[in-house]
Amino acid sequence: MKDGLLIKHRRDQLETAFYDRLKEKALEAARRIGQPGFYREYEKQLKESSDFFDQSVVISRCLRFLDEAKLHPAHGISHCEKVAREAGALLRIERRRRGRGEKDEDELMLCAQIAGLFHDIKRSEEDHPLAGSLEAEKILGGFEMEGRHKRYIIAAIRNHEAFKKVMTSEDEAAGLVSDSLYDADKFRWGPDNFTATLWLITGSGMIPVKKLFECYEEKLEGILRIKETFRTETGRIYGPEFIDLGLEIGREIYREMRSMLGDS
Repeated sequence: MKDGLLIKHRRDQLETAFYDRLKEKALEAARRIGQPGFYREYEKQLKESSDFFDQSVVISRCLRFLDEAKLHPAHGISHCEKVAREAGALLRIERRRRGRGEKDEDELMLCAQIAGLFHDIKRSEEDHPLAGSLEAEKILGGFEMEGRHKRYIIAAIRNHEAFKKVMTSEDEAAGLVSDSLYDADKFRWGPDNFTATLWLITGSGMIPVKKLFECYEEKLEGILRIKETFRTETGRIYGPEFIDLGLEIGREIYREMRSMLGDS
């Protein structure tokens, strides 16, 4: 029994060392390739959205409904906040791109940010967009907001999963909230997927490196398909670069895994 425990302990140590090495390789690759152009081009709008997020009493109230312990390990509060801030920025960028001016812009940006915060609130459940939309509807029932704005948020959450039929929006504003959430969430399939999300998934379940290696190429192919799904004009311009840069990091990880498994 004691020998068995020692072998398991040694195996766990080896797996941890492997993953530490892979994560460092991913971070090195990310530093080398730099950030997607979206962050340089729209630094001003991203800051405006982030400032709005930090100063909003409504957002502060929404954050109280997020319990890190109940969220999916790879889709926790940090993920939800990043999606919310970037969804708000996309909303503002697209409104100006379409010449809609500033009327209702703050209200719609708030809708996009709330949708971003709540979109993965039921990530661990089957059909999480539907479950999340129902939970958001329950939460928002106690908020003093226009009914249409609540509907925008609920519909956006229901509509944020990739490779599913896109629900028809009730009006242009609703569609913009929904599309901004979707694109901000799918930006995370780029570098973030390989510098953060992957390690949260493997760390929470300690998936053996060999098992990850066996399904890795198939997963990369799935991510490649995201390039064609972006919904806003801004997302269609900048989203594919997110995916390409992420895949560049992902392939570095794959080469390192192949080398490590050969060495071991």
